[in-house]
Amino acid sequence: MNIIKLISVLFCAVFALQACAESTSVTKKPNIVLIFSDDAGYSDFGFTGSKEIRTPSLDQLASEGTVFTQAYVSDPTCGPSRAGLMTGKYQQRFGYEENNVPGFMSPVSALNGDDMGLPLSETTMANVLKEQGYQTAIFGKWHLGNADRYHPMKRGFDYFYGFRGGDRSYFAYPANHENANNPLFLDKRLERGFGVYEEPSIYLTDALAVETNKFIESSVKEGKPFFTFVSFNAPHTPMEATEADLAQYPELKGKRKTYAAMMLAMDRATGAILNKLEALGVADNTIVIFTNDNGGPTDKNASINRPLSGTKSNHLEGGIRVPYVIKWPGVLAPNSEYALPVSTLDLLPTLYAAAGGDSNKLTEIDGVDLKEFITGNNKGRPHQYLYWKKDARAVIRKGDWKLIRYPDRPAELYYISNQDVGEHNNLAAQEPARYTALYKELFEWELTLERPLWMLEKKYEKYDIDRMDSYR
Repeated sequence: MNIIKLISVLFCAVFALQACAESTSVTKKPNIVLIFSDDAGYSDFGFTGSKEIRTPSLDQLASEGTVFTQAYVSDPTCGPSRAGLMTGKYQQRFGYEENNVPGFMSPVSALNGDDMGLPLSETTMANVLKEQGYQTAIFGKWHLGNADRYHPMKRGFDYFYGFRGGDRSYFAYPANHENANNPLFLDKRLERGFGVYEEPSIYLTDALAVETNKFIESSVKEGKPFFTFVSFNAPHTPMEATEADLAQYPELKGKRKTYAAMMLAMDRATGAILNKLEALGVADNTIVIFTNDNGGPTDKNASINRPLSGTKSNHLEGGIRVPYVIKWPGVLAPNSEYALPVSTLDLLPTLYAAAGGDSNKLTEIDGVDLKEFITGNNKGRPHQYLYWKKDARAVIRKGDWKLIRYPDRPAELYYISNQDVGEHNNLAAQEPARYTALYKELFEWELTLERPLWMLEKKYEKYDIDRMDSYR
């Protein structure tokens, strides 16, 4: 081979290697960190306007990503909201309409106790990301079924460190705890993997960050893309904080002081995870999402949703509108806002597509791939319609009009805008034709749903209505 041919071969080889490297770089799958708080108030973050609750890490995340000012969950309570998040579907479509599992169910419920959970027929966010080659893990609260068949590690997650139920102490339970053998206590046990129980050696919120970072380190070492769902139980009850965090708020008292300290711990844990991504050199290839499961239950934990009316467990904006941030390096502009309505239902198709999947194949979901909308390539609305339902109560939002149906009074109609974000101006009387049309459209949607797999005791419906009226 003469020198000219040799140079030509070498040039081609170098060019091919460079092209391959560039292709690998372009197609490298992004890591995904989904951070979920529990029962936080809409206005209790620096980036949503709080001057009292300090959240520096989350504020920094917001400044590096896109803040969604009209973001919604699919239900104003913990379990159903998570069912929608995990499946990308209105949970009412598979019968997961009524409250948390297990709970205070009607004696005529179709399912009770450990039979209650996210139906095994449903595909989860972890399932679809695992199909794309991701290592998957959840840290913290599960709340989608206590029985072994509903366990996270049987629903697409490779690893679980957390508890199966809806709440637990932030500190270790004593070995001789009075309820240790009570079936209702078992879902509070902290579990590592499957069936290995222990108690946290440090404040649980901090422990979740420690365990998350171990998983991230392991995944990076193995060179595999990872999806981690950091499902904090903070600031859900019980109201428990460390003395060091309480000392940071000498000006506050009572529940509000404890709540602020719990939020500070959650923010610190979030910061530890974000710092780990930076330290490992993977922050620029990691999508980070932060949102909350429902509005704050002001009467329970002193959270604040104002200027939104309502709280957890009702369908006013304070129950269903949540803080929502996505940091997506190279795709979303930092320190930006997106003002059109989006939903946590959208996260499954958005992340699936980001991971290399074809979101058009997800034909049985209600969420949409947000990328084209939030990058400005599609100027339309991600959703013309959004729906909520629990028993006789239901909501339809069409464009910026929102009709709320109640069991104990006439339905109300609001134009959701910056002028009436608190839902104080009921326009039902002024807009009778629109009122009637939306009422009928809501019913048409309900006809597509499954019957609830369980029903909450009716006395809790009254509690939810009374709570709503107290925080108008």
